Amino acid sequence: MEDQNSLVEYGFRRFIVTLTAIVCALLEIVDTTIVNVALNDMKGNMGATLSEVGWVITAYAIGNVIIVPMTSWLSQQFGRRNYFAFSIALFTVCSFLCGNATNIWELVAFRFLQGVGGGALLVTSQTIITESYPAEKRGMAQAIYGLGVIVGPTLGPPLGGYIVDNFSWPYIFYINIPLGIIAVLLTLQFIKSPKYAAKTSTKAIDWLGIFLLTVTVGSLQFILERGHEEDWFTSPVISIFTALAVFGLFFFIWRELTYKNPIVELRVLKNGNLRIGTGMSFILGFGLYGSTFVIPLYTQSLLGWTALQSGLLMIPATLATAFMMPVVGRLISKGVSQQYMVAVGLFLFFVYSFWGYKIITPDTAKDNFFWMLIVRGIGLSLLFIPITTMALSTLKGQQIGQGAAFTGMMRQLGGSFGVAAITTFMSNKNMSYRNDLISKLDVNNLDVQQRVMALKQGFIAKGMSPDMALNSAYKALDFTVTKQAAVLSYMDVFLYLGVLFLICIPFILMVRNRKDKEAIDMSAAMH
Repeated sequence: MEDQNSLVEYGFRRFIVTLTAIVCALLEIVDTTIVNVALNDMKGNMGATLSEVGWVITAYAIGNVIIVPMTSWLSQQFGRRNYFAFSIALFTVCSFLCGNATNIWELVAFRFLQGVGGGALLVTSQTIITESYPAEKRGMAQAIYGLGVIVGPTLGPPLGGYIVDNFSWPYIFYINIPLGIIAVLLTLQFIKSPKYAAKTSTKAIDWLGIFLLTVTVGSLQFILERGHEEDWFTSPVISIFTALAVFGLFFFIWRELTYKNPIVELRVLKNGNLRIGTGMSFILGFGLYGSTFVIPLYTQSLLGWTALQSGLLMIPATLATAFMMPVVGRLISKGVSQQYMVAVGLFLFFVYSFWGYKIITPDTAKDNFFWMLIVRGIGLSLLFIPITTMALSTLKGQQIGQGAAFTGMMRQLGGSFGVAAITTFMSNKNMSYRNDLISKLDVNNLDVQQRVMALKQGFIAKGMSPDMALNSAYKALDFTVTKQAAVLSYMDVFLYLGVLFLICIPFILMVRNRKDKEAIDMSAAMH
């Protein structure tokens, strides 16, 4: 095992290493959400259909999720500094190629490769930051890293909205290029590689493990991203990919536990802290990406805001998170129980969701969101750092990278599960609420007749013929029903998200005693 302390940096070097790692994490995460607001422009520009343009997001996510579990092994093979520099370079070059793509499938292919480069940035930057700080400052290190991870998804939409409104969509990719070049140079100059054990020879490389991992995780991500559009298991494509994911996972676990040089070290999950942290990371991803997805969707589709307006709405909450991060880092350094912090964070997330459930209407004013989103921001800071620190707290050396890969992958998959679940849930609820509301609109009901007549008179006053006015009155009524059904389904999403977080609280509190004992056992074993 390498000498852990040789990686700890001080003073100016630590500042540069931290800055480089955060810039890389930010580049990766901003790119996950910045594209969402530009899809419409890409669609028009490239003559693509809505489902084709959806692949711009799917391909990136699949590239991300496939590479994340392999990052620890790849770092050992090529040296962390070289692998990190190569990943930034790949990400940067593919950003340029994405901006220059001439058709939709070219763009999708480059987005996939960009995702492969980007996935490595996220986990490796977390490992670099964790190892650059001495053990007693790990909480602070996670706070600094967490800033990038939580600010990133929120920065994407307003930045993307601004670029699309004022320039053209390729610039959302081009802005990565100068930052990428600087990051490569800083990496080669300042970032150290740990002294790993001997590399695996080419013959001993776990090629079958790599193949099974790619099939399993790639299929799972594909199902989550495309399931709703393909109507889930009524589609033969989704059924085939589900079978691939299930069998792939079974054989992958068998292979990794029996092979001498596994591509993913599953045995690291024997660590109880890491197991709990990995599960909690999944829930964190579900809440973080799920709520980042729901609010812009609601404000844009129902309230008619622009991408920039709905992006700016999230900024005060992000600032609240940024302000709280160092505070939480300091509390962890002082020994405040991470379980209690996570429990409070989960409770705040429940408050935020329940608040959302209460205020959502067909015309909620902008001011109503402010404090609700501030609560979300504070809740996120109390979840992110304690979960990550707890997960990695009793790992040493090479295990830190392996542990960071597991928590990173589960956060990504949690986000994909969250968005897929919310999309499907909302469309089903929308349908049932709409049918329910329509069944209550009885043509013989006096209220309904008066409403239709009032609308008809309004349209006649605007110069329409009586026939057209009546037709328009029915259309307007139909539109109101559709909007109301959508509002009800958004309310349900908020309510159920809140309940999910509330249910998790007792589990995290039950964990505590066993974890403390295990931490003592682990440290005794280390000494």
